[in-house]
Amino acid sequence: MDQDILYHLALGSGSHDLVEMFGDVKFVCMGGTPKRMEQFAYYIMEEIGHKLPAGTMLQDISQFSYRYSMYKVGPVLSVSHGMGIPSVGILLHEMIKLMYHARVKDPIFFRIGTSGGIGLEGGTVVISEEAVDGLLRPYFELPVLGKLVQRRALLDKKLVRELKALHYPDDPYETLSGKSLCTTDFYEGQGRLDGAFCDYTEADKMAFLEKVHRAGVLNMEMESLAFAALTYHAGIRSAVICVTIVDRLKGDQIHSPKEVLDEWQQRPQVLVSRYIKKYLQTKGRFQESYCGSPCVKSPRRFKLVQQESENYD
Repeated sequence: MDQDILYHLALGSGSHDLVEMFGDVKFVCMGGTPKRMEQFAYYIMEEIGHKLPAGTMLQDISQFSYRYSMYKVGPVLSVSHGMGIPSVGILLHEMIKLMYHARVKDPIFFRIGTSGGIGLEGGTVVISEEAVDGLLRPYFELPVLGKLVQRRALLDKKLVRELKALHYPDDPYETLSGKSLCTTDFYEGQGRLDGAFCDYTEADKMAFLEKVHRAGVLNMEMESLAFAALTYHAGIRSAVICVTIVDRLKGDQIHSPKEVLDEWQQRPQVLVSRYIKKYLQTKGRFQESYCGSPCVKSPRRFKLVQQESENYD
């Protein structure tokens, strides 16, 4: 194409210098709401020592898309992905293309968010080892040109281990790794009885939850399947880190006070920020995050490398 218009990000390869704007990106962090990702952007800015010119604030790069929000802090992009597989899928297509046009080499993608726990107390952090659908199948199924296409929903095992190792002994909560069940619906798809319909019983619901619990599922959410499948298909290392806000074996409704939920939602952000800081320090790039504009010295050849097989199932 002469020009690739990233419509849902309000960017274009012809109308913007994407190498200059995004060429130094290493980490793409995604979460559900614009507000949460704005907060994460300011949090990671403090953590990596990024400085803004006096009297300025972070700009929502995609504000005129009226769909997603995006903030850039040095080598980190903080982007909202909305709710559910269709929304995160659209964003991923355009973020993968953005990385291509910006000639970013080997980016790492994170999804940070909330989930319903299966046998886990609220506030527990879950790092997904594998994403499965509502039938416990480890792949993303999508009709393409009238035919069903299946893509494996694989996440990088090494990245899971590295993130889990960053849980500190004095953290006042558990950090676990296991399967995440990704549904296409918040209510019936997750076996809730507090939606508009009650076409099954409490016993039916509990039988389902016990079944997925025995299968090694630790939590439920609505984006990990597409996130894992599309990043793996593109050869991008990725991880899903979510905090549980309710134990579904004990109920459907979320009763925790807002201030408690706000603190819980910061826990995945803290873990990801620890990883980013450690990476930048190890690579000697920590000072690079201090610049006020993208730290691009020369265009780099784009390369998304399929990771070594031992990093995946």
